Amino acid sequence: MSTRALSETSYVVLGLLERFAPATPYELKRHAQRTVFNFWSVPHTQLYTECARLAGEGLVDEEREEGGRRRRIYRLTPDGLAALDAWRAQPTNALYEARDPGTLKLFFGADPATLAAAQLTAHEERLAGFEAQLADAGDAIPTGMRLALEMGIGHEREYVRFWSRLAEGR
Repeated sequence: MSTRALSETSYVVLGLLERFAPATPYELKRHAQRTVFNFWSVPHTQLYTECARLAGEGLVDEEREEGGRRRRIYRLTPDGLAALDAWRAQPTNALYEARDPGTLKLFFGADPATLAAAQLTAHEERLAGFEAQLADAGDAIPTGMRLALEMGIGHEREYVRFWSRLAEGR
């Protein structure tokens, strides 16, 4: 079992490997773009370095292709699964960190109506994307992923409601 502290990025990698292994870091990045990156930001390069670090800790297995590009392919180990399970079992009271450029501009005096038009379009598109993901997934999506997607839908609906109000001048 790992002796070093694991970060949220560690758990992103472990969780993605649980769902999508075997995978290269590039494949993990693509899976993350469609899933986790909708609510959790991780620099793409960190996924690559974290895979190698977790392999060194014995939490993931690393296999190297013998020919071609000699890509590294990762799988979750039993110790990695145990670390992921222990992390999931611990409740958290930490709140998310909002880093919304539209709200920041609004706070510092941007014209609400002008800002609202662009923000409303962006949030309507993201909402439609989340709703399409949920509809396309049907029953094939694991409960936790479905619930996270529902949270994103609720969040985006609130953004659409808020920016619609500002766009209407209310």
